[in-house]
Amino acid sequence: MINNSFSYTLIVSESDIDTLNHVNNITYLQWVQNAAQKHWAILSNSEIDENYVWVVIRHEIDYFLPAILNDKITVSTYIGDSYGVKSERFVKIKKGDKILAKAKTIWCLLDKNTMKPVKVPSEIMAILQSEKA
Repeated sequence: MINNSFSYTLIVSESDIDTLNHVNNITYLQWVQNAAQKHWAILSNSEIDENYVWVVIRHEIDYFLPAILNDKITVSTYIGDSYGVKSERFVKIKKGDKILAKAKTIWCLLDKNTMKPVKVPSEIMAILQSEKA
């Protein structure tokens, strides 16, 4: 069960559409990235943001159904396990009750000054673990 997930909605625009007349896979990836950024902006604070930055080290996306122009899309995310320098994030992209795509991203925490991986400190781990129940 997730206590504190995050969702946002959007309408598919013409710039999202590829030559096959459905949403391009790069657009799905952008939606995954946007969900993570918007959610982290709510969870984080200026002290954390001054000292740390997250970078992607792996994306996995499974596509189930296409989205087309003017579809209303809901992008939902939550944080999975966090360990060492890494944290998992899951994203579901839906149109109504139909799942269009699911993604799992592995993020790595970097020290913002050195840009080197750093073990997730307790204050960030507390935020990440508060996401799960």
